[in-house]
Amino acid sequence: MSYQYKYNPVTREILTRLQDIVGAQNVVVDEEKMEVYSRDEVSEALWQKMPEVVVKPETAEQIAAIMRLANQELIPVTPRGAGTGLSAGAVPMLGGILLSLERMNKILELDKENLFMVVEPGVTTGEIQKLAMEEGLLYAGDPCSADSSFIGGNVAENAGGNKAVKYGCTSRHVYGLEIVTPQGEITTFGGKCVKDVTGYDIVHLMVGSEGTLGIVTKIYLKLMPLPKHTADLLVPFDSMEKAIEVVPKIMANGGIIPTCLEFMDKYSIKAAEMYLNRKLPYSDAAAYVIIEVDGSSEKQVEDDYETIGRLCLENGALEVFVADNLSAQEKIWKARKCYAEALRMLSPVYCMEDIVVPISKIPQALKEIERIAEKYAVKIPSCGHAGDGNIHCTLLKEDRDEDTWHDLKEKVLDEIYSMVYRLGGNLSGEHGIGAKRKEAMTKYADPVQLKILQSIKKALDPNWILNPGKIFDPPQQ
Repeated sequence: MSYQYKYNPVTREILTRLQDIVGAQNVVVDEEKMEVYSRDEVSEALWQKMPEVVVKPETAEQIAAIMRLANQELIPVTPRGAGTGLSAGAVPMLGGILLSLERMNKILELDKENLFMVVEPGVTTGEIQKLAMEEGLLYAGDPCSADSSFIGGNVAENAGGNKAVKYGCTSRHVYGLEIVTPQGEITTFGGKCVKDVTGYDIVHLMVGSEGTLGIVTKIYLKLMPLPKHTADLLVPFDSMEKAIEVVPKIMANGGIIPTCLEFMDKYSIKAAEMYLNRKLPYSDAAAYVIIEVDGSSEKQVEDDYETIGRLCLENGALEVFVADNLSAQEKIWKARKCYAEALRMLSPVYCMEDIVVPISKIPQALKEIERIAEKYAVKIPSCGHAGDGNIHCTLLKEDRDEDTWHDLKEKVLDEIYSMVYRLGGNLSGEHGIGAKRKEAMTKYADPVQLKILQSIKKALDPNWILNPGKIFDPPQQ
C-alpha cells in the first residue's frame, strides 16, 4: 500500500501554531497517548497508522483555523469521532494531523415545537436516543454501537442499524449540517425546514462522505413522536433458507413494515451464547430471525406480531418467542448486538464485511457465502439486516499465520465481492469504504461513477488534504 501524493510533515513550528489555536493541553504528541487514535474497530494491523499529532478542538472556529493551516502547509487531516468505525475510515493512513471531535460533545437544543434536536458531532447516539425518549420523542437512528458511537461518525458513514427497514438510515433524519470546508470556511446547509430545494442537496452529499468533503460541526436531527407500544419476536428456524424467505412474506403478505427485521446464522448464535455465557432458546437452530414492531396502540402491536408469528410458523419456524416488556426485549437484543464482540472472542483478528444486495437475493447470497467458506475451509459467520439486504459476513483468521491469512482473505473477498455485484448489490451498506475497501471500490465500481466522485472531491478539496487515502487514492504528482 503506497501513496504517490506528497504531503509535508508536522514540524515543531506547526505544533506551536496548533497549540496557539486549541491550547497546549489539547495537542498530543506522546506516542503512548496517540496509540488509541491509530486504529478503529478493524482488527488487522494493516489498517493501523500512527498520527504525527492529535488535536482536540472545541469549536468550529478552531477547526477552521486548523484547516487553513493544513492547507497552507499541505498537511493531511483525518477527522475522527469515537473510533468505532469498521472501514479504517478514521485512521490517519498518511500520518499528519488527527483531528478528534471528542470535545465537541454538547446537545445544543431540543426543539419540541418543530421536532428537532441540534447537536455537536461528539455526542453519542445513545445520549440522543435517551434524551429524545425522556421527552416522549424518538430519534430513530439505531446502530448496534449506539452507546459508544458518536453521531458525527454516524453522519459521516450514513449509519444504518436495526431500525433502518422502517425508519431509514441516518440520512433520513439529518435536515441540516454546519460544515467546516477543507479550506477552512464555515457554512450551514439546510436546517429546521422540512422541505428545502434551494440549490443542490449538499446535506445529503455530506452524509455518507466519510469525512472526505468537510468536517461536520453541528447536526440538525429530525425527531418524531415516540411509539407508545413495542414488541419483539425471536423466531428460530431449522434452515437459513426458510428464515430469509419469510422476510418478504411478512412485508408483502402481512402488509406490515416491521421496525426491525434481523437475522443470525448458527455460528453467530453459538458465538453470542458463548460470549453472554447463558443459554439462548433454540440455540441449536440454523438461524434466528429477530423482529420488532411498534405502534400507537397496544392492539395494533398485538395484531401485527400475531400476524407475523402466524406467517413464520406457516413457513417453517420452530417457535415464536414474544417479548412485550423491556426486560425480555433486552435479552433478545443482547444476542444480536454482541455479534462483533462475540466473534472477537473466537478470533481476535477477523475481517467483517458489510455487503448489501436486493432483499430477494439474500438467500442466494448466503448460499454463495457458505459455498465459498467450504471451498476455502474458512469460517464465515453471517448476520445482519434481513429487512434491507445488508449482510455482515465475517472471515475468521483463527490460528492461521499472517501470510496464509492475507492470501486467503484476498481470494475469499474477491469471490464474495464478485458474487455481490452479480446479484445487483454493492460493497457496503453502512460501514463505508474507508481505506479497507478502497481497492475493491476501484476494481468493482463503475469508472464513470468513480470519475464523478473524484471530481467532487477535487472541487471541494483541491489540495486533497482532508482524510486522503479513503474511498480512493489521492492523485499522483
